[in-house]
Amino acid sequence: MNKNIVSCLFLAIVFSFSSCTKKALKTTPDPSAIKPVVITEPVKHDTDDPAIWINPADASKSLIIGTDKDQDGALYVFDLQGKIIQDKVVRNLKRPNNVDIAYGLVLNGKPTDIAVVTEREANKIRIYSLPDMKAIDNGGIEVFKGETTQDPMGISLYTRPSDKAIFAIVGRKTGPADGYLWQYKLADDGKGNVTGEVVRKFGKYSGKKEIESIAADNENGYIFYSDEQVGVRKYFADPDSSGSELALIANKGFTEDNEGISIYKTGEKSGYILVSDQGAGKFHIFNREGTADNLHDHQLIKIVKVSALKSDGSDVTSLPLNAQFQKGLFVVMSEGKVFHYYRWEDIFGEGK
Repeated sequence: MNKNIVSCLFLAIVFSFSSCTKKALKTTPDPSAIKPVVITEPVKHDTDDPAIWINPADASKSLIIGTDKDQDGALYVFDLQGKIIQDKVVRNLKRPNNVDIAYGLVLNGKPTDIAVVTEREANKIRIYSLPDMKAIDNGGIEVFKGETTQDPMGISLYTRPSDKAIFAIVGRKTGPADGYLWQYKLADDGKGNVTGEVVRKFGKYSGKKEIESIAADNENGYIFYSDEQVGVRKYFADPDSSGSELALIANKGFTEDNEGISIYKTGEKSGYILVSDQGAGKFHIFNREGTADNLHDHQLIKIVKVSALKSDGSDVTSLPLNAQFQKGLFVVMSEGKVFHYYRWEDIFGEGK
């Protein structure tokens, strides 16, 4: 064989190996990062956002609900060992993005726990009863109706303490500089299906990227949402409250996008707010209750590095679930089509 051809082939192989190695290094977790105790079985396409449902009869039988984001997407259901519960998986969803859970929506006179997911390419939110994962939305609720661009992405469910009314706060790919989020009151249509009525349009938007991660603090009455590459914005959750922004937090020290938001409760109104630093594989942890002088001054407490890669979706509970998760569970989306389960003690330390 011609020496020049051999040389070219050799260089091509070396270059290819080098490129693959570099690519692998970019997606290899830091060995010093906190390790999950469970990694779920992989989904088909691309994990995006999880939510935790606590089984009121037996916490050890609680479920993790997670989206598989694709045109041929699904809403997966896992047990606490990370195994897929195949007969509960909801398939044939058109790019499901984010999911959230609420407890006790009254349907046909009975309190019903629900999982609500944004179905982006259908411009709907879809609603399923828990734990059976049966559709109870009569085909879905169209959101951002009448807008030029709909594309729902983020979702959070707020339960108002005074009357237990449940509201869905929905974000989208793009929208106006103000009134970016739409808030829907969920109710029974009289036949056991859920309807959604628009009760408020609120929230600033920088226009830099998108708003996907939204979290509701039911007890304190707040909504937090990530205006990516800007920070986490805070508003009152009640649709009858002021529409003025209360605070902008998590707006410093992030490598790339400020993303997933989770709230760990140490008391009715105390605890921690965890925000994903997606590009760095880290979570910034802020105090939930603010300070004595300013309830909206959420100070940074610590930053932790996890093994999950490029995480943008997460959820957390402080309730003891089983022998493995005695102080709660932190579930995090990771590249590789999986979710990671972390013990709270490993994330924050033995004390709360």
